[in-house]
Amino acid sequence: MNTTLYKELKYFKANQEKLVKKYDGKFLIIKNRKVEGVYDTLMDAYIKGQKKFELGTFAIQQCIAGKEAYTQYFPSRVSFSFL
Repeated sequence: MNTTLYKELKYFKANQEKLVKKYDGKFLIIKNRKVEGVYDTLMDAYIKGQKKFELGTFAIQQCIAGKEAYTQYFPSRVSFSFL
């Protein structure tokens, strides 16, 4: 994992409750453990972020409560058979 992005995720998790109270549902640009932008959509955050910063140097995080904010599950469409 990119250590820069990991640090931004740790910042979000450590401050999630406070951030949700302030920015509930918004998309945040987080860089250097600081909120650098707040947007209504993921696309807006991405466009503004890539114009302002080099890709890979900032995180975009939807600001919602719970671990669902930073955990995704991807179901497999492949079935396995062990005969």
